[in-house]
Amino acid sequence: MELKIHTKYFGERDIKETTIIHFLSGVPGFQEEKEFVLLDIPGNELLQVLQSVQTADLAFIVANPHDFYNDYAFSLDDPILDALQINEEKEVVILSILTIQEPFNQSTINLKAPIIINADKKYGKQYIINEEAFSLKANISLPTNAEEREG
Repeated sequence: MELKIHTKYFGERDIKETTIIHFLSGVPGFQEEKEFVLLDIPGNELLQVLQSVQTADLAFIVANPHDFYNDYAFSLDDPILDALQINEEKEVVILSILTIQEPFNQSTINLKAPIIINADKKYGKQYIINEEAFSLKANISLPTNAEEREG
């Protein structure tokens, strides 16, 4: 079934109900917001929009953190694996929220609190990593080698 939603960046859009990602406990700061959808940004292969289904003005620019930090790695603990019903690594999608600035090279990416999604079951949760190595506002740096971006 298709739904019509209002979006922050793309006006009115039709989305398939099966693409809705359910955040059972909401998103930090927006606990009442439990349904989001990922929207592609035309002409941009790195960035997407995590758009609230309920609130048009609530949308986050997100990206796969590995596109900016090849060595980004952490372990998920049992409570998040259970909450998202994750059984295999291939089910996991990791996204980080970006804060976009002008010029773009002053933008930052949140490596401390990634969004974890079970791609198969469409459950999501923001996960706070308890390691000092990760920053809430890490500089964005694209891989220098074009092959790394495509890999």
